[in-house]
Amino acid sequence: MDSATGTAASSTARFRPHRVVVLALDGLLPFELGIPHRIFGRPKDAAGRLLYEVVTCSVRPPGPVRTDADFSIVVPHGPGTLATADTVIVPASYEVGPLYEEGVLPEDLAAALAHIRPGTRLASICTGVYVLAAAGYLDGRPATTHWADAERFQRLFPRIDVDADVLFIDDGDVLTSAGVAAGIDLCLHMVRRDHGTAVANDVARRTVVPPHRDGGQAQYIHRPLPDPQLATTTAARAWALGRLHEPIQLRDMAEQEAMSVRTFTRRFREEAGISPGQWLTQQRVERARHLLESTDLSVDQVAEHAGFGTAQSMRQHLQAALGVTPTAYRRTFRVAGAGRSA
Repeated sequence: MDSATGTAASSTARFRPHRVVVLALDGLLPFELGIPHRIFGRPKDAAGRLLYEVVTCSVRPPGPVRTDADFSIVVPHGPGTLATADTVIVPASYEVGPLYEEGVLPEDLAAALAHIRPGTRLASICTGVYVLAAAGYLDGRPATTHWADAERFQRLFPRIDVDADVLFIDDGDVLTSAGVAAGIDLCLHMVRRDHGTAVANDVARRTVVPPHRDGGQAQYIHRPLPDPQLATTTAARAWALGRLHEPIQLRDMAEQEAMSVRTFTRRFREEAGISPGQWLTQQRVERARHLLESTDLSVDQVAEHAGFGTAQSMRQHLQAALGVTPTAYRRTFRVAGAGRSA
């Protein structure tokens, strides 16, 4: 054997794909379970070798695991497989009662997690973060989860710095993602971190998803107004909503309720939870979102109709509120076939 052949053989012998072990818990969401297999099952190196090996295990010996759908899946590996992982991913599950109610790991889940070797990279999708939190992996660290669950999660685990505005958080060896599709963002991010942008972008193209989504969860949340039957500043809000394109002063809103500015501001905060100025900005952001989604108005025209005055002002406010520019927001949410609005 010549030296060149020997070197090639040695290189082949040393190659080992990064092993991703997905922990399947009873009540899991099939979509979320499939995300790691889809994203990590695609990347290859220049020689055509798969860069990742993805396997699924449960907390029990091999066998069926219930899903939240009308079918179960057969998982071929038991908890000991976690000891072979380079990365462990925990998708969400809806059937781990004590975990969600008290923040305590069930015995079988705790025993399974004990197989994970120190230094293994850990990741969660959506409420799979409860597993990592209850196991103590997130104490004193930042984390995220689905925006609708963030407050409850923070109350249950006060030692964790919860950020409900982002799609995912990379804290080195522990990564967490927001709800459902944010798991795709997280897995693509890990591929990008491991093997670079070109590899991650190729996976995204093959999966027909954006290689990177701008912004965070804030752009997907609609915040309702207080119940008009219980409010005493309803008329002022209705008046302002009809004039968002005009300059609106606090005293103008107070006059609609025949209140002093001080009394109006106090009542408004009691009812809306924010100041009148903050509320006006929120409504203008909502108006801009609607116009960007449903019309062909230019960014300058949208800024004028929403009451921001200038495109630069609107960009700053949308960036602060949603984490994206007007153009990026329109690209993501533009309604197909929307007509031009006057």
